[in-house]
Amino acid sequence: MLPDLQSSLSLIPSSLPDDALEVGRILDAWGVKGWVKILPHSTDPEALFSAKSWFLQAPDAKFRPGFNLFSGTVCLAVDEAKIHSGSVVAKFAGLDHRNGAEALRGVRIFLSRGSFPAAATDEYYWVDLIGLNVVNREGLALGCVRDLMATGPHSVLCVEYLVTQEDGASTKGERMIPFVSAYVDAVDIAGKRITVDWQPDY
Repeated sequence: MLPDLQSSLSLIPSSLPDDALEVGRILDAWGVKGWVKILPHSTDPEALFSAKSWFLQAPDAKFRPGFNLFSGTVCLAVDEAKIHSGSVVAKFAGLDHRNGAEALRGVRIFLSRGSFPAAATDEYYWVDLIGLNVVNREGLALGCVRDLMATGPHSVLCVEYLVTQEDGASTKGERMIPFVSAYVDAVDIAGKRITVDWQPDY
């Protein structure tokens, strides 16, 4: 660990929970009092705000080679996380200077799915939608949710499906379905299915 962090940060060696999900990464220091700026992987970072501690892992080597602050997984207490000027920022317990915050640049953030606050009625976490099968009202399979995309007023389902070529080979295609009530009839998380008012030739 870097010498100037020895007495301030309490990086507790840990293991990831079985239901851990990567929810973001630390972009850089924010201000001069030890705050960090976060890049969340979802447009709804509510889970980051409610968790009292985060599981951290080293940055991807391609993003930040030579990182040696810690190895494996550590757990770090969070004093506060909030939205500020459209960005997510956070303050870790015991970290009060910019140098320490900069040392965490690129670190990956994980949370237990079980620690997420309950979603409101007709609201869903993106992570719960990825992997669900999409069918239309006639029962025709349209593919599987590979990702979601924020487009401002609403999100869009990125639905991946297989296309069979004339020679019999298969390639992957993608459908973009707005995730709004006008097109989405039902979301069945337990049944791993989303029913939509959509046709394959749209």
